Amino acid sequence: MRRVNLDTATPEADATDPDGFRALMARVGPSLGAKGTGASLYVLPPGQAVCPYHYEYAEEEWLLVLQGRATVRTPAGEETCGPMDLVFFPTGPEGAHQVRNATDEEVRVLLWSTVVHPAATAYPDSGKVGLYTGVPGEDLIAHRRDGVGYWSGEPGVEA
Repeated sequence: MRRVNLDTATPEADATDPDGFRALMARVGPSLGAKGTGASLYVLPPGQAVCPYHYEYAEEEWLLVLQGRATVRTPAGEETCGPMDLVFFPTGPEGAHQVRNATDEEVRVLLWSTVVHPAATAYPDSGKVGLYTGVPGEDLIAHRRDGVGYWSGEPGVEA
């Protein structure tokens, strides 16, 4: 049986994360051989968030608070969730969310979701969308305002 103990897992920081988004992370799904679902343990120091406010177009997501009190932002506002609180984020705008630590103590959460490629994510605060292909070097994040028409750049078509 493949298993991981979340108490002894070793989350790591990503040196490229800006202040406010410096959560430590351990991707435990792949280490267990998961292909269709992903699971990640996040350790949030005070004042840090997992990622920007966003929603998925193709992937459902779940949150389980393991330790501390996480602030969860959704379209309905912000709520505090404590240990063993379980939250579900559906696809689309109604599933928009952000998980952050607004306390002075460490927060530990487990997030998991379906894994779909290609997948698209919307970032309402910044007006961006992301396309995640699962192919290295093929992903794209762009501002919606930079979008082009369907026929833009096609040979023989005047734009």
